[in-house]
Amino acid sequence: MNKKITLIIDAGINLILAILLLSFSPNLADFFGVPISNHNFYPNILGGVFLGITIALCIEAFRKKSNEKNIGLGLIGAVCINLSGGFVLLLWLIFGELDLPTKGLTFLWSVDIILLLISSIELVNNLKSTN
Repeated sequence: MNKKITLIIDAGINLILAILLLSFSPNLADFFGVPISNHNFYPNILGGVFLGITIALCIEAFRKKSNEKNIGLGLIGAVCINLSGGFVLLLWLIFGELDLPTKGLTFLWSVDIILLLISSIELVNNLKSTN
């Protein structure tokens, strides 16, 4: 099986996991017979990460060939993963009605802002360097 097909299959698996985790509910967990989480927060964040991995794998699968043997996902892959997880966390912070103490909200907002800011800067710099 060639690399492109393997990456696409891997991306498909990660996309399925992302969808399941992003739509996590006790009923869905019960349907699949998996442990039920008290809160959807962590499964949703993990779903965002899996979505980022899916995007990164697709970028790698459709990347033009280069002289280097093993490029991997590289910076742009990490940016996809970070932005995807960061946006899911941002949505939770805005719409999730999280019942957290002020220090918890401050911590999560700080982590999310830093993650989204650094990832955005990396993306812009990467796009500028490829043009």
